[in-house]
Amino acid sequence: MAAPSSFGELGLSIIGLGTQYPPYSLNADALNILSKRFYPETPSMKKVLTINQFTGIDSRSSVGTPDHPLVNQPNAPSIRELHQIFMSDGVPLAVEAARKAIAEANIDIRHITHIVSTTCTDSGNPGFDHYVAKGLGITHQVEKVLLHGIGCSGGLAALRTGANLALGHTARGRPARVLCVALELSTTMVRSEFDSINELQETRIGPCLFSDCASAVVLSNNIGEPVEPLYELLGWDHRIIQDTEGDLGFDVDPVGWKVVLSPRVPKFACAAVEPAFNDLMASLPSLPCDYQRAEDFDWAMHPGGATILSGAERALGISAEHMRASYDTYMNHGNSSSATIYSVLDSLRSKNMDALAPGGRVREYIVGCAFGPGIAVETCMLKRNLRYGAQVSGLQTPPETESESGEMSGTSEAGDAEWVSEGNGASAGMISEEVEPSRWQSDFIAESLENLELD
Repeated sequence: MAAPSSFGELGLSIIGLGTQYPPYSLNADALNILSKRFYPETPSMKKVLTINQFTGIDSRSSVGTPDHPLVNQPNAPSIRELHQIFMSDGVPLAVEAARKAIAEANIDIRHITHIVSTTCTDSGNPGFDHYVAKGLGITHQVEKVLLHGIGCSGGLAALRTGANLALGHTARGRPARVLCVALELSTTMVRSEFDSINELQETRIGPCLFSDCASAVVLSNNIGEPVEPLYELLGWDHRIIQDTEGDLGFDVDPVGWKVVLSPRVPKFACAAVEPAFNDLMASLPSLPCDYQRAEDFDWAMHPGGATILSGAERALGISAEHMRASYDTYMNHGNSSSATIYSVLDSLRSKNMDALAPGGRVREYIVGCAFGPGIAVETCMLKRNLRYGAQVSGLQTPPETESESGEMSGTSEAGDAEWVSEGNGASAGMISEEVEPSRWQSDFIAESLENLELD
């Protein structure tokens, strides 16, 4: 495959980052509570609830608890009701994330020239970006773009779109300060997913993985008043894996959107990441000689699932420590779709994450990567300003064990055990030189499922 057009010196920098999670955290028991309240114990429901115990996620961030009125009605909430919660509970999260990013950028809101936003969990008109701008007090003319239909790849797609807009201003000799915002509320759709599990006897694992979050970055073209960067954006790559439209998606439905996750997604994603990385490298200006192979970089990988993370490790020849911020975000918050990648970048620059760098060496160059419907593959190259750092929690990773996929026969449109962790997140420990990943290998999942009649 021919390399894409080469990037020159772009002069683009991320100068502010902000993440805002909602106040509640859901453990694995949250799905059990709602299932027992509203649904009979069917083979598919039993299977999903079993998978839920082995995702590697300790808690999923959410705007509500299992007692929230929205998910305790006789029927699943309508799109109208979901939209109302998105506006009342979601938009304030996005406003706060944007405020954090703008504050770190140390710029006046009047300097914001563009807003590029993304969501796959709402489709109101005007879009949520209109209300985020209003909540921030932006009254001057700002160019806005709202991206839809791109799911988990939305964060990097918004950054790519913002970068192209900023370069347009650069060509005209004008300053650009682009606010990129991602907002997702996924946990409110649990009843819709449970309806499908119950009525169609499908194995739908979306409720086990997805969570709620808002995040934002401020991108600068470095014309005008200088600001010290957090990350320099050096280039990007966007591609589609052909004939995979039916494998990853988010289909509209009268009672919310339905997650489509086929068991083929991890295989496709992991097979695509190395070619994407190679083409990205070919398009960039020369990097230092010690940044040539995948293992030379830190990786901000969208944590779509534990199988994707561990599969990417094997495909690229890297370790969990290379993706330490991705694991940390996945285990502590779950998969928040498009909003997750900015959260990973926010976490990666922390001192606690630095302490867990492979071989004790913090990488200056970082590869960002995310997958979305299409299947789309988004990658970018960032250069980190190592003078920045803040305190966050340390790294945890799901332990490696025998995959339970062999114990669960049958697949569905929404995927199956191929998506779950190769271990139990509850028993995960800190990565260290004293605790090697090989020590986590065990067959306790197979043993625990041996006598379960799941199909």
